[in-house]
Amino acid sequence: MSLFLHVVPVTEAVATIRHLAQLQETEHVPVGEAFHRVLASDVRADVDIPGFTRSVVDGYAVRAADTTGAGDAIPAMFTSLGKIAMGATTDHPISAAECMYVPTGGILPEGADAVVMIEQTELFGDQVLIKKPVAHGENVLFYNEDFARGEIVLTSGRQISAQDIGVLAAVGCVNVPVTRMPRIGIISTGNELVAINKIPRAGQVRDVNTYIVSAYVRDHSCVPITYGVIRDDRETFRAALSRAIRECDAVIISGGSSKDDRDMAAAVIAEQGEVLVHGVAIAPGKPTIIGRCGTVPVLGLPGHPASAFVVLSVIGRHLLDGMTGVTGAAVISVPATLALNVPSAKGREDYVRVSLKDGIATPLFGKSGLLNTLVRSDGVIRVPAESEGLETGTTVEVYLW
Repeated sequence: MSLFLHVVPVTEAVATIRHLAQLQETEHVPVGEAFHRVLASDVRADVDIPGFTRSVVDGYAVRAADTTGAGDAIPAMFTSLGKIAMGATTDHPISAAECMYVPTGGILPEGADAVVMIEQTELFGDQVLIKKPVAHGENVLFYNEDFARGEIVLTSGRQISAQDIGVLAAVGCVNVPVTRMPRIGIISTGNELVAINKIPRAGQVRDVNTYIVSAYVRDHSCVPITYGVIRDDRETFRAALSRAIRECDAVIISGGSSKDDRDMAAAVIAEQGEVLVHGVAIAPGKPTIIGRCGTVPVLGLPGHPASAFVVLSVIGRHLLDGMTGVTGAAVISVPATLALNVPSAKGREDYVRVSLKDGIATPLFGKSGLLNTLVRSDGVIRVPAESEGLETGTTVEVYLW
């Protein structure tokens, strides 16, 4: 095996890692434990929601046509038929110039098709003065207007949000079908790395990538399994990788990948499986590795945290999304005007960190080893491989972190 295979475009790297990603099996979890999981199949409403026409404000249920022309100067006068208690029903229908008080969420009496907010009324004994007209359906949620029985309320491939949990509860989905959370092994390599509770000496740095990668993995509905810091020793690394392959559904390695004979990661991956990509036309992140050991995908990231995070965002997410079945999880982007010239080398995709304010994207130029550009940036802009850079004033898409 050559020490550094030919560099492939980002699109080829993404296609390769997508091909390796194996969708995990389905399991069911209680709805209270489904937050941030990925829905494995469509969920349908088991009942009509709401199951009755109800008010969305405190006010008086009326026939909307009877309020035509009502105003502060000449209010419309209605006869009050009393109140509808929360959770109760009434057999008394509403006729012309009649109304009934209904609390928020209360059922509308038969004949009523709108509700006048209580702030727009005055009560005099059993008479109600209405000072504003309402339209048909105003302040009302009609029967099954939210969801009809049998309607799909959430689709497969959706990462479940807090709002989704509420919808699942509303349709009686007690046990939610979700994709099993893939176990992602995380290995950080480097003689220079020390634990984060240590004070680094000259030539040493704290192990940042274990924590960056773990957090990213969690955010993508996967379970990080960390194997600590592995020194640049082939036997030690071989043992760690072998264990991770046995215990995990995919492995992400940071460090151990370069253009020279120190490229330990690629060599050991090749021993235990095969290297499919070794070198991607992306900056930062050119020495990225994609391989597999048996059926287990292996992604090798650069050692610099900023470079590792860019590769995770551009390439690694496709592995995680493919394993969990997430669909429609496109990176959020916003248009902005470029504040400074951005030079680029033709033939590679450049991802430049930028800060974003008032529609202006300001590049945060810095070496790949810097951490400050990660926390000071709001996202990245992409310089296409066929471009030699972008000029000030260009409209760009900012891909938000």
